[in-house]
Amino acid sequence: LSGEIGVGKTTFARQLINIFELKYNIKKSEVISPTFNILFEYELKNFILKHYDLYRLKNEKEIINLELFENDEESITVIEWPELIKIKPINRIDLFFKYAKNMEQRVLDIKFFGRLKNYEFKI
Repeated sequence: LSGEIGVGKTTFARQLINIFELKYNIKKSEVISPTFNILFEYELKNFILKHYDLYRLKNEKEIINLELFENDEESITVIEWPELIKIKPINRIDLFFKYAKNMEQRVLDIKFFGRLKNYEFKI
C-alpha cells in the first residue's frame, strides 16, 4: 500500500481485515496502524494476515530482518510504505493511493504482478 500520509492506507487495511473477520464470524478487531510496532498479525480462520507499516524504517537492512515474505503460502501480507523493499514477490498486488484534486476524494491505482500481470485498475 503506497501513498502519502493520511491518504487511506490504514483505513483500507482495517476494512480488509474486518471484512475477513465478518466472513469467518470472528469478533471485529480494532485495527490500528502498526507504525510503532511495525507488525500486527490477525488470525483469520485458516490463515494469518500480517499488517506491516515500514514508515519508521530507514534502510533495507532493517527490512531484511523482518522476514516479510516467509510462510507466504499460509498468510496474506499487507505492507504500508513498501518503497524500501528492493526484492518484491513476483505474485503481488500493488495499491497506490492518491488524493484527488479536491483533497476530499481519493484515487486508487491497482497493479497486478506475476500470475495476474495482465490486469490493471484505476478507481
